[in-house]
Formats: sequence, C-alpha cells, structure tokens
Amino acid sequence: MRTFRIAAAFLATSLLLSATAARCEEVVDLGGGLFGGGRALLNKPAGKPRAGLVLLTGGDGYVGIGSDGSVERDGNWIVRTRGAYLRSGIASITLDANADPAKAVEYMRALAPRVIVVAMSRGALKVAGTLPARPDGIVFTSAMLDQARDMIGDPSRLPPTLIIHHRQDTCRVTLPESAVSFQQWTGGKARLLWIDGGSSTGNPCQARAYHGFIGREGQVVSAISGFAGSLR
Repeated sequence: MRTFRIAAAFLATSLLLSATAARCEEVVDLGGGLFGGGRALLNKPAGKPRAGLVLLTGGDGYVGIGSDGSVERDGNWIVRTRGAYLRSGIASITLDANADPAKAVEYMRALAPRVIVVAMSRGALKVAGTLPARPDGIVFTSAMLDQARDMIGDPSRLPPTLIIHHRQDTCRVTLPESAVSFQQWTGGKARLLWIDGGSSTGNPCQARAYHGFIGREGQVVSAISGFAGSLR
C-alpha cells in the first residue's frame, strides 16, 4: 500500500510539473510602447504555433497582471483557460486593461501564421479597433453583440467569425436573441454555436453564471481551437 501511495504521489507530481512546463507563460511588458503601457501574458507551444489568439476579457478588462506573471483577477473563464490552447499547438496572449488589441494582433502575427481575436462580453466592444490590423478570424463569446455591431458598422469588415453563446444566458446585455440577430446581420459570414448546461450562480452577467460558461469551459476552448485550425 505504501508503495502504491508513493507511486501515486510521484505520478501526481509528474503531471503537475508537466502541466506547468507545458504552459511556457511569459509576461510581455512593453511599457509605454507597443501595448500603450499594458501588460499581457503570452503562452506559446514549443516550436512554431499553428495559430495565435488575442484574448480580450469582459468587464473593465482589468486582469491585474504582475511583473512576475501573477494574476489578480483569474475568475473569468478566458483567463483561467488561457494555457489550454497549447495542447492544440496554439499560442495565446491575454491582455490587461491598458493593452492595445490592434497592436497585440500585430505582435502575434510575428509568431503565428493566423491570428484570431477572441472577445468575451464587453471585450467585444474592442473588436472594431482590431479590424485595421486584419485579424484572420474573430470569436465572440457571451458578447455584447448589439453594441459591437454598431461599432463595426459594416459586416463586410469582418473576417470569418464564430459566435459562441449560452442558450440560458440571462445577462440583459447579452441575451441569446442578440446572437441570432448578429448572425443574421453578417449575412452568413458568422457561424453560431450554442452552449447548453453547466451551472449558474449569482449575478447573471458575472463569471459564475451561464454567461461565464461554468462547467462548459472545455467545450468552448475546443470550439475556438477547431475554428482557429479551420482558417487558411
């Protein structure tokens, strides 16, 4: 029994070290320059990534990235799962509030052949500002699509687009019907993927509600990875 426990402990430690090593996380701090003074967290696989993601959180966009790579606010699914794309050979960069998303697209283009902007909730309002940098794809997740549509102006400006929305999202600014309306507005350029189930507690517009894909994070990550891999 003691031998079994030692072996199990060794295996658990090995898996933990493996997961830590796989992340290869790096703080990008170009203070006052490329990102306008905002920090970002870069995760990249060994070798050349097959795609790169620019991850935009919701709310005020504040993540609280420290110079040592610490994260003050890690409850948002987009922050918690930032390293999960590595197993698909995809790099990601998670932006703090003052980071410039358009410059982030340019930065990631130097690393990966295709760059996709992934915008959560209020982060969707930053998407229009990334379009001059010509991202290869856009993913809207639980997004404020009515407001984003007004800022984009013309659907022809969009590259291939994926909308991921929870059917039970009851946040008043991201109701499911807004996803249907946005998809129709794009004239078929955007594909809509519905998420069901999981769990929901507290404020319907916060991270622990259906809005935050609790219990369905893996499904969302898989969909984003598949979308990134489908672009040529």
